Amino acid sequence: MATKVFINLPVKDLDRSMTFFKDLGFSFNPQFTDENAASMVVSENIFVMLLTETYFKTFTKKPISNAKESTEVLIALDTNSRDEVQQIVAKAQDLGATIYNEPQDHGWMYQHSFADLDGHQWEFAYMDITQFPNE
Repeated sequence: MATKVFINLPVKDLDRSMTFFKDLGFSFNPQFTDENAASMVVSENIFVMLLTETYFKTFTKKPISNAKESTEVLIALDTNSRDEVQQIVAKAQDLGATIYNEPQDHGWMYQHSFADLDGHQWEFAYMDITQFPNE
């Protein structure tokens, strides 16, 4: 069974994308980062590989979707608090991301989302399972 998750995303400008995500608070593993790819560390077992579009094309025979026009994946990450969700989304927007949905408050779960510089959709959520309705 798999023990690590690698999400691969095509990006138009690798340096610009790295700066965006560094400014959001993510770090990069230099061992797996070069002019074609950057290994963004989400957690000990989750990584996002930002790949230049040219390099990304070497992994698939399908055309690359324009993430600003269509959606193939939603990347959802949890946080430690509702406030952290709000801070991340606000900072992303200040860094050039676009908000594509209003925040959702389900009582036990709060989520908000943005599209990054290439249009990839990111959702951040805080879940308080103790508030989950047990019916």
